[in-house]
Amino acid sequence: MLLRPIGGQPDGGLGGRLFVSWRIASKLGLSSYTTASSSSSKRIIDMAAREGELRVFMVAGEVSGDSIASRLMASLKKLSPFPVRFAGVGGSLMSKEGMQTIFPMEEIAVMGLWELLPHLNTFRKKLKETTEAVFLFRPHAVVTVDSKGFSFRLLEQLKAKSAQQENYPVHVHYVAPSFWAWKGGETRLKVLRQFVDHMLCIIPFEEQNCRLNGLSATYVGHPLLEDAIMLNLNAGPLSSKLRVQRCGDAFRYRHGLAPGATVFTLLPGSRLQEVTRILPIFLKTIELLKNSFSELSIFIPVAPNSHVEDFVSRTIQSSPLSAILVPGASLDQKYDAFSASTAALCASGSAVIELQLARLPCVVAYRAHLLTEWVIRYRTKLNFISLPNILLNSDIIPEVLFQECTPGKLATVFSKVVLDNNIQEKQTSAAEKVLQLLCPPSEDTYRPLLEKLGYTGAVCYPSMIAASSILFAEKQRWR
Repeated sequence: MLLRPIGGQPDGGLGGRLFVSWRIASKLGLSSYTTASSSSSKRIIDMAAREGELRVFMVAGEVSGDSIASRLMASLKKLSPFPVRFAGVGGSLMSKEGMQTIFPMEEIAVMGLWELLPHLNTFRKKLKETTEAVFLFRPHAVVTVDSKGFSFRLLEQLKAKSAQQENYPVHVHYVAPSFWAWKGGETRLKVLRQFVDHMLCIIPFEEQNCRLNGLSATYVGHPLLEDAIMLNLNAGPLSSKLRVQRCGDAFRYRHGLAPGATVFTLLPGSRLQEVTRILPIFLKTIELLKNSFSELSIFIPVAPNSHVEDFVSRTIQSSPLSAILVPGASLDQKYDAFSASTAALCASGSAVIELQLARLPCVVAYRAHLLTEWVIRYRTKLNFISLPNILLNSDIIPEVLFQECTPGKLATVFSKVVLDNNIQEKQTSAAEKVLQLLCPPSEDTYRPLLEKLGYTGAVCYPSMIAASSILFAEKQRWR
């Protein structure tokens, strides 16, 4: 199958002609390749208008990214004046929105410096395969979601291969990297502007920092607030939607737990490498505490990742503890479990915000390879690792990190949270402040764009603000 790159002209950087396997072509729903329009308009919506459809290539490499991207896909379909076609790399939620992934996203779900080394060959192969798939699909936009290690290498390669062509796609990255957390992070932003056209930010101060460093950006609100909005559609104004209260007693009853039982939720992460490190520590922590609490039970929301599911099941089978596994992909069941719980042990990550929405007291833990931990200690500018603590500049949520993250230390810290009502009340009060900070921008910021697209609905999700920003995003002069 003879293919030409974006723009319809042979690209010397690709060896003149690009041959892409029929396997990728069939997964993208293409049987032939034609040249793109030669018009020079920079906006995504204008490029789509010329061809009567919008083509978006999306990449997500993690469970959280799959959730964010799937909602973005739904919002793009709702707001786009034209039919939308998707291709790319993602998970089960993106597949439900109409995208057949070219390979399982778990193959690029690697976090950490040392942790990446055993997977470098696979990483390079998947990067090459994804780059080829982009050129075959001829998208108007390439949208990468988090997974910055893979995402930025992909966008950089695409820029190198297509920057001299008139019809290269607009590059958008959703979930700005935590440049503000690292020494020299602002310098990294100036590098990103060489291959990223627009950044979608989920923390308020990131937009201004991006713009000050020459990178076009939009603050859209934190994606996890969409959980609360969707589960509280009839709750009135946005401020009243920022708490997810479910019927915990009913959930306990369904699982045969007494109303007065002590229930702990364990959230060991969504990537296999982090789950294998932290879940055994969590379980040993609970073993140390089991005689201190009557009728102790455990809920474990399990990320929708087959490798993680297998590991969690095997680990529980070999543990002296019993646990109720909850499908993490189900919002209803996950928040039911939170409402039925007394407190939670949580791996550092986006799950902390879910616990804030549920007002469930927690302790945050983190372990990685020793070299990765050393780099984090050396390069970070922050005193905390969890977003609520960072935003409030306070250790409202106890953090047990690195070499201190042992069952004995965790048991001591966690039991204080479980038994001290004052600590719990402080976390609940802090959650209100944190979630208000992460709300979408004011209506006058995004409403004009939505009205241009014909949307007049009262409810506006972060994904809809992100989708409207993408449709009106423009190519930048990469420098």
